[in-house]
Amino acid sequence: MTWWVMLLAWIVASLETGSNGLFVQKRIGYRGRVFNVFKIKTMRSHSGKETTVTTSNDRRITKSGAFFRKTKIDELPQLFNVLFGQMSFVGPRPDVEGFADRLEGEEREILSVRPGITGPASLKYRNEEEILAAQKDPERYNKEVIWPDKVKINLAYLKAWSLKRDIGYIIQTITGR
Repeated sequence: MTWWVMLLAWIVASLETGSNGLFVQKRIGYRGRVFNVFKIKTMRSHSGKETTVTTSNDRRITKSGAFFRKTKIDELPQLFNVLFGQMSFVGPRPDVEGFADRLEGEEREILSVRPGITGPASLKYRNEEEILAAQKDPERYNKEVIWPDKVKINLAYLKAWSLKRDIGYIIQTITGR
C-alpha cells in the first residue's frame, strides 16, 4: 500500500541530493548479524563529517529530508527489511557498529530478537534530533545519556512483551501520539 509513497519520496530524494535517493546502512540485527537497513536518503553527502549522530540543525539534511524525517516516510523502505526477515514491525531499533558491540551481559538480550521499525525507545526519543541539537556535545550526550536509556527501555520491552503493547506502539507510531 505504501509503494507509491516510497517511489515518490525516492524520486524527490534523488533529485534533491543529486544521488540515489535510497540510503543503505550497515546495522547490527538479530543475533548480532550485520545487515543492510533501507531508508529514503534525507541528507546530502558532506566530506569530513563522519558521525552517525544527527541533530535537527544539521546542514546536511535536505528540505524534503526534514519532512521525510518528521513524518517517518524515510523509514518506509524498512518494510522490505521486514519482508526479508531482517526486521520486525516492533522491537529495539537496530544499532550501527560501535553501539551494539558495547552491549554487555544482560544487555545482549536485545540481540535475541529481530530489530524493529518502531518500539518504546523509538517513541520516547521520537524527537531525538531536537534533543541532541540542544546539547553542547551531541555525540557525547547520545553515548552517555540517550543510548544507555534506550538499552534500559529495550530490556524492559523484552521482559514485558505483549502483542497488545506491540499493536499500541504501531498505532502510536502511525498517529504520532
